[in-house]
Amino acid sequence: MKIGLYFGSFNPIHIGHLIIANFFINETELKKVWLIVSPQNPLKKNNNLLNEYDRLHLARLSTEEDNRITVSDIEFNLPRPSYTVETLIYLQEKYPKHEFSIIMGSDSFMNLNKWKNYEKIIKGYQIYIYKREGFEIDNTISANIKIVNTPILQISATYIRELIKAGKSIRYLVPENVREEIESRKFYKK
Repeated sequence: MKIGLYFGSFNPIHIGHLIIANFFINETELKKVWLIVSPQNPLKKNNNLLNEYDRLHLARLSTEEDNRITVSDIEFNLPRPSYTVETLIYLQEKYPKHEFSIIMGSDSFMNLNKWKNYEKIIKGYQIYIYKREGFEIDNTISANIKIVNTPILQISATYIRELIKAGKSIRYLVPENVREEIESRKFYKK
């Protein structure tokens, strides 16, 4: 089965993430998308990161009624920080019948050459790229890419966290059950 791996902190997951995942299932040959919740991204600071299990819980809440999208905690059991190349090796060994591809924004793709053993990633996996404003796609590393014209959404987890801290509504930016959980547990208030 062709599966797209969509890595992220999902801090928190929002409708932009879900629209992208849905779009790839509808408009490409990918049959499923696995959201890989990263406990610790080596290229990001952890100072605003909600506990990994809480982020995982919110992601699972957001997809509980869609069996085409799976939320994975695979990186929770791997060494930290989480390196995509190691996760890919592990997944390929555990699920040899699946054909994995990577889904990423053009902003991440432009930093791919900074990733650990990125050469193995571009040699072994097709990369589906969606455009992010301000980040042109320049394939100087000769990766096997497929550019997919998804809707360009100006929604970010950073913006959502800022709204929460300011006491403003995040309604319609995250699934309703996720909003209710964030509010009831007072996530991102500090």
